[in-house]
Amino acid sequence: MCGVTRRKPIDPLKESIIVSILFSPITLGGQVLDNRVVIAPMCQYSADEGRATDWHQIHLGHLALSGAGLMFIEATAVAPEGRISPADLGLWSDETEAALARVLQSVRRHSPIPIAIQLAHAGRKASTEVPWAGGQSIAPASGGWQTVAPSALPYAADDIRPIALDEAGLARIRSDFVAAAQRAQRLGFNVIELHAAHGYLLHQFLSPLSNTRDDRYGGTLENRMRFPLEVFDALRAAVPDDTPVGIRISATDWVDGGWDIEQSVAFAKELQRRGCAFIDVSSGGLSPLQEIPVGPGYQVAFADRIRRETGLPTIAVGLITEPEQAETILASGQADMVALARGMLYDPRWPWHAAAKLGGQVDAPKQYWRSQPRAYKDLFKPG
Repeated sequence: MCGVTRRKPIDPLKESIIVSILFSPITLGGQVLDNRVVIAPMCQYSADEGRATDWHQIHLGHLALSGAGLMFIEATAVAPEGRISPADLGLWSDETEAALARVLQSVRRHSPIPIAIQLAHAGRKASTEVPWAGGQSIAPASGGWQTVAPSALPYAADDIRPIALDEAGLARIRSDFVAAAQRAQRLGFNVIELHAAHGYLLHQFLSPLSNTRDDRYGGTLENRMRFPLEVFDALRAAVPDDTPVGIRISATDWVDGGWDIEQSVAFAKELQRRGCAFIDVSSGGLSPLQEIPVGPGYQVAFADRIRRETGLPTIAVGLITEPEQAETILASGQADMVALARGMLYDPRWPWHAAAKLGGQVDAPKQYWRSQPRAYKDLFKPG
């Protein structure tokens, strides 16, 4: 494979015909994405005191060659106590910023893919073992730390009881999100997402199951939305207007009496008024009592409803595994983008294979051009 391959120019007429919606461009704020395949944020539990490591360079490096339109790095803690586990990635200091910069510089030397960061605080679900060690809560005396939450209610009965945040604690966390967003801006991230899903801190404020406060941050829907909206407003104001700032939410807790799609629509309308660029629609994660009817595309209907009622661009996620399935979701107007997580780990060239099936084109590194199948001679975009 050491011979020279000459690339044949693409026929301009063919180039002008959009065969696939999945492989058509979309604009989020000031960022143009070549296609609508999104690599979802996936925790790797492989950081060193919040610092990115060689694993992140390998992991993100090979996913950056996938041909996707946007790549999220994993949920990134805005403070040490906001980590899910001691091995979580963070962005709260010059050291964590420098470590991430080295990884990003390496990736960007070899891939044009836009890169997004998800900024997070785990709240009461912090201080746990990594999943392959069982994921149990770690007590401060055993190397963990004291967790915080809207109310002093643990996720599971045998977890560490969190401390309910006071006004000073809320102000500190708002500032942590702003500082992390400013670091993300310096690092050149193309898109920023606020993590308000999966039972982590901002989701904990939204849900009446985890938020039993009797002050202005609890009780009514308006009050429960207050702190997540304050964080969004502060983060949005901290970065340039052309930087897309979106949010991931859990559209429902899948528990009676908890957060649900009706409240999610109300929340989305408030976000739309505040300049939210997109909503990444997932579900669950707040309570061990959840009963999730898992199946192909089981969360798509939530993205569809939020999109229809707010006009906000939505990302559908959750057991979207087949190219035709993804194309149908977009063609039917249920979402604007689709995100893959486990499916992308299983098949890191999923966008290549999807483009081949749907008649799309993807970016591929020149070093791999000779792998283009004869049956798909226009699969790779010309350099």
